[in-house]
Amino acid sequence: MQPSIRHHCALFGVWGHHEAVALTHLGLYALQHRGQEAAGIVSSNGQRLLRHAGLGLVNEVFNEDNLSKIKGRAAIGHCRYSTTGSCTEENAQPLMFSFAGGQVAIAHNGNLINAALLRRHYEEIGHIFQTTSDTEVIIHLLAKPTHQEKENPLNHVLNHLQGAYSLLFLFPDRMIAVRDPLGFRPLCLGRMKNGAYVAASETKALDLIDATHLRDVEPGEIVTIDDDGLHIRHFGGERNGKGAACIFELIYFADPASTVFGDNVHLVRMAMGEQLAREAPAEGDFVVPIPNCAQCAATGYARESGIPYGRAFTTSYYTGRSFIMPTQEGRDLAVRMKLAVIKDAVAGKRLIVVEDSVVRGTTTRGKIGALRDAGAKEIHLRVASPPIRHPCYFGIDFPDQKELIAHTRSVDEIRKFLGVDSLAYLSHEGMLSSVRMASEKYCTACFSGRYPMDVTEPVEKFALERSQLKMFT
Repeated sequence: MQPSIRHHCALFGVWGHHEAVALTHLGLYALQHRGQEAAGIVSSNGQRLLRHAGLGLVNEVFNEDNLSKIKGRAAIGHCRYSTTGSCTEENAQPLMFSFAGGQVAIAHNGNLINAALLRRHYEEIGHIFQTTSDTEVIIHLLAKPTHQEKENPLNHVLNHLQGAYSLLFLFPDRMIAVRDPLGFRPLCLGRMKNGAYVAASETKALDLIDATHLRDVEPGEIVTIDDDGLHIRHFGGERNGKGAACIFELIYFADPASTVFGDNVHLVRMAMGEQLAREAPAEGDFVVPIPNCAQCAATGYARESGIPYGRAFTTSYYTGRSFIMPTQEGRDLAVRMKLAVIKDAVAGKRLIVVEDSVVRGTTTRGKIGALRDAGAKEIHLRVASPPIRHPCYFGIDFPDQKELIAHTRSVDEIRKFLGVDSLAYLSHEGMLSSVRMASEKYCTACFSGRYPMDVTEPVEKFALERSQLKMFT
């Protein structure tokens, strides 16, 4: 089990529509970029919950037959990348359980940094876990009799959690949307023309089903949705104006069509490209993106610099995202399958290549090498984010710090490794100048090393599985 760079997950839910399952299926299609390992839907027919989930893409997991067996007027769905626990059938979400309070399903985007500690406690008192996902801990907390006795059991449970979590719960008679008190991961609310309510990780999914975007679920907010409408309460105490919205959502993960944390993703990336052109000008014949996430930033760089925007690669859309492949060999193969250099367009040209981020550097080096082999005269790499020097503990499966190319290397050492004529990154200040909220509202720990909360116990992707193996050896 080797650590890998992966993204987090996607959430989608509908309450109060006779085609809730079909709409959730569509919503997951719109959010497929957020998770390609597993997918699942749990529905409510008003009396009980029904579930179908499995490994693979949305179109591989679902078909007309299995969707017809879980019809209901409410549903929640999930696309998964594993940031805690392996990619296995039992870890596919939404997870569904029965306890003294009845049936419940849960879908989670984020990472709990105290999951191992909580799990050890419950295992020591005899609880049996059915997954190696950090998400299951939440259900054990909720089912604890002393927690169920509280006036607001869910409020009490959420105050035990540390880390990043946007959550959707589904009970037979209600759906609940939650964001952690620092708002690491996005979650928004929408409404359809028939009055049905929708919750989604990104607004792009609302657009697909013609739902109106109402607002984001606020950090530290619990939104209960039932046949009487929305019911709002809060937890987590005073945050003193601070937040931890993951800025990497805007740099890489979210779809350009979405509005995340109050910003349109495309416009933010354009602004970052424009700022990069001001900070790190270069002379060249064309500005070319490394597809696909850097296209917005490259457009901004070209517009600000006055250098024509060009195209150096053709793209296949059927190979997934190399960033999240589980092995380096897989990532290299995916890049070769996905990108083909347009040789006649780059031969003899001075290229300003724009990349959204550089993590390990090996994938970027392969793309640069392909441009060299095609005859590019000069290659000036411009990265529309600062150097990534620190691991993420809050839902992005960045590798160990030693695997990050910028951890121990200077910019010039990175330039030599990548094989480019010049290299420049967007400054930390330039990045923050491109977004709407105040700087203290964002988590930038992967760039700055300043974490929004203490991580007292090492967070490692397979820690729960290794702990489980030790119990039986």
